[in-house]
Amino acid sequence: MRSLSEAVIGDATPEELMSAPVPESYLAAHLRAEDTGMFTGVSDKDVRKSLRLGRVPMPELAPDEVLVAVMAGAVNYNTVWSATFEPIPTFRFLRQFAKQGGWAARHDLPYHVLGSDAAGVVVRVGSGVRRWTAGDHVMISPSYIDDQEAATHGDGMLGDEQRIWGFETNFGGLAEYTVCRASQLIPKPGHLSWEEAASIPLCAGTAYRMLVSDRGARMKQGDVVLIWGATGGLGGYAVQFVKNGGGIAIGVVSSPEKAELLRTLGCDLVIDRAELGLDRPPRDTAESVAAGRRLGSLIRAGVGRDPDIVFEHVGQSTFGISVFVARRGGTVVTCGSSTGYEHQYDNRYLWMKLKRIVGSHSANLQEQWECARLFETGRIKPMLTTVSPLTDVAEAVRQVQTNQHIGKVGVLCLAPRAGLGITDPVRRAELDQAVGASR
Repeated sequence: MRSLSEAVIGDATPEELMSAPVPESYLAAHLRAEDTGMFTGVSDKDVRKSLRLGRVPMPELAPDEVLVAVMAGAVNYNTVWSATFEPIPTFRFLRQFAKQGGWAARHDLPYHVLGSDAAGVVVRVGSGVRRWTAGDHVMISPSYIDDQEAATHGDGMLGDEQRIWGFETNFGGLAEYTVCRASQLIPKPGHLSWEEAASIPLCAGTAYRMLVSDRGARMKQGDVVLIWGATGGLGGYAVQFVKNGGGIAIGVVSSPEKAELLRTLGCDLVIDRAELGLDRPPRDTAESVAAGRRLGSLIRAGVGRDPDIVFEHVGQSTFGISVFVARRGGTVVTCGSSTGYEHQYDNRYLWMKLKRIVGSHSANLQEQWECARLFETGRIKPMLTTVSPLTDVAEAVRQVQTNQHIGKVGVLCLAPRAGLGITDPVRRAELDQAVGASR
């Protein structure tokens, strides 16, 4: 009899998947609790030193969970935070979660399996799962929500017990197998490969909520949107959502190579950080305002008016500029702070010009499904640019840590090579032909 991994790789039937025994352990990228102090007093917190690859025990499946054979995952900045144990070791999240008792207690372990993006094959379902069966091809949303909280039924992201899977929970997606709740599953578009699909949920879902959802900036046709880090995973999807929604996209980048990629995405105005004098973060609000004035001049010269929306995830080094440069009555929407959480800005430009700051975090399941439909139609395309095997996962995370990447960095887990998992080759060919014709 084939092993479960062999059956998954060999496109086995659901019956064959169910008959293959679940392995007692699996290969996973993980941290060890005893390493949490290893970077104390160290300036370069190199994630290659903390991130381990090895076998971990297979967890037991809760009634509302599914076991997914991960064909591919993707790297996100939260894995960098975890692997540097900053701003706090994520083992603290696991201990806090485990205090709920019951099935949550499984998460408090001396190791933490990382990863908040994945695509793969369902191989087992818990006794309470109704809508999914073995053999289903899925993507996994990172939003791990508690369906017994009242707030969750208004918006899955508003419950007090909402967590990010693979960051604030264990058993994440940079592994051969993962455990997630059934309420995280999204059907995988058939024309995408495993690694392309894995590059979608966290960044595309987050960008969709920030810009398109009525819980974000509520972008409308004709809006001018300034996008920091516009060639990263988040930023690249933001550019596409702006263009697909009839907006005017302005991207800020740090190299000619990244500028060229933005132009291929249809970005209306590309600005090099060097033009703003942003070789280092502003030291105070006065420097932020000065940089904002330079940026505002470039934007008005390029598209005729100030941004209606500023798409923020860089944080400390850009936030003061973002607040200044947004138009009167405009919106700064933020989902993160990769350069630091403590923001300085001149509040006069916020209150006197009636601007808004909107906090946004991941996406609820409805938003994730709506976002996935845009990929199914071909209107939005994966931002995947680099693919590594699971054996090189530490190098892949280091690439993101040092900002040496463009777009999303994919990781092949059980998939033996890139390009697999396409179950609708006709649709793939149609979309590829349409792209070629538009060039």
